[in-house]
Amino acid sequence: MKNKKLVAGLIVAMLLVTVSGVFAQQQLYIPLISKGFQHQFWQAVKQGAEQAAKDYKVTITFEGPESETMVDKQIDMLSAALAKKPAALGFAALDSKAALPLLQKAKAANIPVIAFDSGVDSDIPLTTCATDNVAAAAYAADMMAKLINNEGEVAVIVHDQTSRTGIDRRDGFVNRIKAKYPKIKVVDVQYGAGDHLKSTDLAKAIIQAHPNLKGFFGANEGSAIGVMNGVKEMKKIGKIVVIGYDSGAQQIAAIKAGEMNGAITQNPVGIGYKTVECAVKALKGEKFPKVVDTGFYYYDKTNIDDPKIKAVLYQ
Repeated sequence: MKNKKLVAGLIVAMLLVTVSGVFAQQQLYIPLISKGFQHQFWQAVKQGAEQAAKDYKVTITFEGPESETMVDKQIDMLSAALAKKPAALGFAALDSKAALPLLQKAKAANIPVIAFDSGVDSDIPLTTCATDNVAAAAYAADMMAKLINNEGEVAVIVHDQTSRTGIDRRDGFVNRIKAKYPKIKVVDVQYGAGDHLKSTDLAKAIIQAHPNLKGFFGANEGSAIGVMNGVKEMKKIGKIVVIGYDSGAQQIAAIKAGEMNGAITQNPVGIGYKTVECAVKALKGEKFPKVVDTGFYYYDKTNIDDPKIKAVLYQ
């Protein structure tokens, strides 16, 4: 009788371990809601997230709207992800305020939120895995100043004025110019929604309005490609300095061809990896700094083939 009870007890214990193991596996679902899917940058972020998911043995999904103007669609994606009761959440906000009600729900449900690439105006995210966009854009301003001999008119095309990345890159560049280079004037700042066609039209209009323009800063992949195309179509290659942000095949080709002077590259694979890693660690109760800085580099024709730079370019 004792043996039967012992066996029965062991069976129950094994079942409980099995059930709890399955439950734990089910809980380690971590959706990542991105700002977009159309640029190579996001594909590289996804690649990093997938590698971390493999290393940490968790299940992730990675999705974003077709365009970085689709705030409502991103909010719908966030809502659907939360409805699946994930263990944790990665979120790159298109609008740093629009998602707050849903993020409050996540907090109330004890779902750790890790922001990536673009933070939100809230302390709900435990950290933000991102480039220091203010510092990176300020460095772009320094390189611009150097290339135009510290004087002249420059303009900026940014992907948006609602995301943290858009705000920080715009302000990082503009504020550095104002603070450090009194003979350089930022004559225009426009917003092209990260769309290279719209950014091309904006660039051409700015060049027409400011015939003495010496430099252009494009604050993300689509903006930079649009600026380059606008400068090319206006036959101003070599006359207007173009500095971009991000990389991707078109920007890399443009820099090698001398059509773009240089650009800031982030570490998108690192951003994706760190987002998932932090989400897993958050579930274990670990604490983080406000920002997990994933780094940036400036690249141009002189260093584009450097192994350290090639490792963070994506195409």
